[in-house]
Amino acid sequence: MQLRDVQLGDVDAYVRMRCDPAMMIDLGGPLPREGMEDKVRRDVRSAESGTQWIKMIVLDEADPAVPAGTVTLWSHSEDGEEMSEIGWMVLPEFQGRGVGKRAVRELLELARADGRWGLVHAFPAATNAPSNGICRSLGFQFLEERDVTFADRVLKTNHWRIDPRAALN
Repeated sequence: MQLRDVQLGDVDAYVRMRCDPAMMIDLGGPLPREGMEDKVRRDVRSAESGTQWIKMIVLDEADPAVPAGTVTLWSHSEDGEEMSEIGWMVLPEFQGRGVGKRAVRELLELARADGRWGLVHAFPAATNAPSNGICRSLGFQFLEERDVTFADRVLKTNHWRIDPRAALN
């Protein structure tokens, strides 16, 4: 498996992940198709600047144009404090094979080596058993159930936290 920065050619993968009702069932439903090119352009700029790590999960390194999903690490301000957050999505044909867990582990290992991210938080939907399972199996600490706003939608999530400087399960 390889994690590579998002590229302008990843629009189709974004559409498959973010505009599909099944993929977005736990995130309030599909996002509109229009604007995905702009979203990818913004993400490419963020990845190039290093302010966010927006990685495409590639299983076949010989064919890096075919992503299995994405894993992202970014910082944002919450209640006046900086918080690092990780999120991931895996396309249906790659689900159930440990791809998400391996990608999250690899990005957390990169965060450990980098040293700037501090504690990393995750907010999978409370109803998303596989993503909550990834958090549990990697050693994230469950903090609370919490409402989170995503794409102008309020979601009921589980709030998890991990220190990537500690050993991962």
